[in-house]
Amino acid sequence: MLIDAIFNNQLFMTRLFQITVLSCAGLLLTGCNSPDKNEPIWRHVKIGDIAPSHTNEQPGGQLLETINFGVYIFEIPAENISALDGVRQILYTKPLKFNDYESFSANSFSAGFGQIQMWNKIRNLLLAAGGKKVKTVSLLLSGGQADDLLIARLYKEQTIFYVSADGSMEGVTIGPGELALRIKAEKIPGSRGVYNVNAQPVFPSPTRSAIPQLAAREKSGEFLFTSAGFGLKMSPGDFVFLGPVKYTDQMTLAGLFFSRDDRKPVIRTYLIVCTRIND
Repeated sequence: MLIDAIFNNQLFMTRLFQITVLSCAGLLLTGCNSPDKNEPIWRHVKIGDIAPSHTNEQPGGQLLETINFGVYIFEIPAENISALDGVRQILYTKPLKFNDYESFSANSFSAGFGQIQMWNKIRNLLLAAGGKKVKTVSLLLSGGQADDLLIARLYKEQTIFYVSADGSMEGVTIGPGELALRIKAEKIPGSRGVYNVNAQPVFPSPTRSAIPQLAAREKSGEFLFTSAGFGLKMSPGDFVFLGPVKYTDQMTLAGLFFSRDDRKPVIRTYLIVCTRIND
């Protein structure tokens, strides 16, 4: 009970701080010099950088109800994976609702909740581990809408092993196509500035159609890895840090999600930031 009280108080006290930081980030960055060529380009990354400068309006000037996300993808050498232990110690797991925590962990997935003022500590840990930013993706969702974040391309048919919700190791043959993280956002009735957000790995149908009837039929060709799914409530300034518990090869779901074959094996992590809500 004491821990819950402390946590809730921290959330309340930091929300005003988040609003101030997000509002001022653009002004602070305007006066910054360009980064040195030899520095990692993400050394100067600030959470507020990815907040859109425009408003989401319909033709009549009416605001659309939307939520914006910025997704930062980082890589660190696999030999430095222990640095993620330090990141996990900073973050919270209480706000996260896992589809099944045991199978989520058994799949070597790890997720933690954080807020904007915690970013510098995490960035410093990743920098010390030789980390670098490799990609930034922006997502814009309306209430009830889902979008797929590309994780890996599969150029041929292959079998992926994962732990199912009942705790058993299973294999599924998929490909060619794409492995993705499906992110869905739903507005909470009666609440402003907060959305329910759910995410889970998915192998979408290789052919996607904009025609509703065809799209519904194609969903039968999808495969959802529900045992590695989770959800939470998010407001601007909140983020989820997603990474592996350990390094695994690309025959597993976690391997495809978090590792990349190279001359030196690397680990990928994902910082999913709520940057704006228009409601």
